[in-house]
Amino acid sequence: QVQVMESGGGLVQAGGSLRLSCTTSGLTNVVAMGWFRQAPGREREGVSCISRTGTLTSYSDTLKGRFTITRDNANNIMYLQMNSLKPEDTAMYYCAARRVSVFCPTSWSSGDFVYWGQGTQVTVSS
Repeated sequence: QVQVMESGGGLVQAGGSLRLSCTTSGLTNVVAMGWFRQAPGREREGVSCISRTGTLTSYSDTLKGRFTITRDNANNIMYLQMNSLKPEDTAMYYCAARRVSVFCPTSWSSGDFVYWGQGTQVTVSS
């Protein structure tokens, strides 16, 4: 059984930083993974995607430059470093893993991922 678990969310002032972490268990192979977020009343949106080796990354155009995705396969953990946070970044952030693919699709979305965590809340105060 595959399990995905996020951590690191919290309350931060605008302009501050947070680092989210994601660990998995039960995956038989190292696969591409991603971060998504969903604010109340809004659809889930993609934040970032990272390939198996971590050498290929992709970001939402609106977030590129402030967020950085990395992974440490030796320790089975993925990170999302979020800097210069804004109140509009407030959302539940989800970690997700692909079934077998090691790459992120050219145009990736939540439908490309099959394993999901429960989410970690990020709240940015103004």
